[in-house]
Amino acid sequence: MNDETRTRTALLGSSSDAATRVFTTILTRSPISRIDVARLTGLSQAAVTKAVTPLVAAGLLNDSLDPTLTGLPGRPVSPVAVVPDAVVALGVKVNADEIIGVATDLTTRIITSDRLRLTSHDPAAVIDAIVEICGRLRSGLGGLRSRLACIGVAVSGDVDMESGVVRDSALMDWRGVELGDALAERLGQRIVVENDVRALTIGEHWFGVGLGTSSFAIVTIGRGIGSGLHLNGEVVEGAYGVAGEIGHLPLTSPDRICACGRRGCVEAVAATAAIVATVSAGLGREVSIEEAVELARDGDPVAAQAFAEAGTVIGAAIASLVNMVGPELVIIGGEGVVNFDLIEEPLRRSYAEHVFASADRCRIVVRPHTFEDWARGAAATAIRSLVV
Repeated sequence: MNDETRTRTALLGSSSDAATRVFTTILTRSPISRIDVARLTGLSQAAVTKAVTPLVAAGLLNDSLDPTLTGLPGRPVSPVAVVPDAVVALGVKVNADEIIGVATDLTTRIITSDRLRLTSHDPAAVIDAIVEICGRLRSGLGGLRSRLACIGVAVSGDVDMESGVVRDSALMDWRGVELGDALAERLGQRIVVENDVRALTIGEHWFGVGLGTSSFAIVTIGRGIGSGLHLNGEVVEGAYGVAGEIGHLPLTSPDRICACGRRGCVEAVAATAAIVATVSAGLGREVSIEEAVELARDGDPVAAQAFAEAGTVIGAAIASLVNMVGPELVIIGGEGVVNFDLIEEPLRRSYAEHVFASADRCRIVVRPHTFEDWARGAAATAIRSLVV
């Protein structure tokens, strides 16, 4: 990080609440007129100008745009936009079998990306892999390398973002791993460690489907069943780092044992491994998820029933979530959505049966996410830490 980038990040970190609101509004809606910034933030135009001036001077914002080239409707007054490459971030998604990394600008546009296979879940080995992929990403930044300001790392499980400790990750079989401190020591950068679904939620809140939505939830299906919540303009962190864990709602038979060790969890029926186990047991032989999908699409009753059961319990879990917090939108994502056709009908039926009263106005949309999207969420989390 050079002195210019250090000055920029220091300015963002020391900004007043008004300046933070102004910058995040411009960051997520750029280019935008000052009038619209004032309207969206509830600040006066004088207050907006006061907040914008030092950010322009630092090279974070550009207020010299030609209004005819911004694409804004009408005749915008004093349009202003973020300077995307003023600051660069890295985002890393830790999966069970690989590390996915991206380098992004301030708007989380991917500049470069990379992947690295994991051969061990030992924390030391995973830390080595994260350091390696960050080194590769840095090399791919070229002249922007000096603008690297922060690194976000997304991990499945119970993560304490404040301390950077992964308290419990069933996927990685980790307990109490001090990931943030270890990476900060090795990489010499600001490190933010976050739960992967919350990181994805932050990315959708600032730059995706959730932009402009006052409340939404993300439900991810695949190896696990996760959920991130954005309510009343804020991503829900939870007092102890846990919020929206619908995968562990006890909505199915206690005979079904979850990977977390508890009984009756949604994941015990609906996670990829659970579906594979159910189909394998029913057929009396081991199958892969790819074969289970193929069998279900060919009409095999055992496989079709396994996916239908998964859809039913996920639908009930989403209804429980909607009943409790009342979002206006639920986004279903994750690697499992490629097979959404196998669970959609029972999911929507179960949801309709369990959702309460006017909460059924909540829209459910499906949005496929690549693992690069998850890594972008990690980068967004790191960028957010500079600003909020």
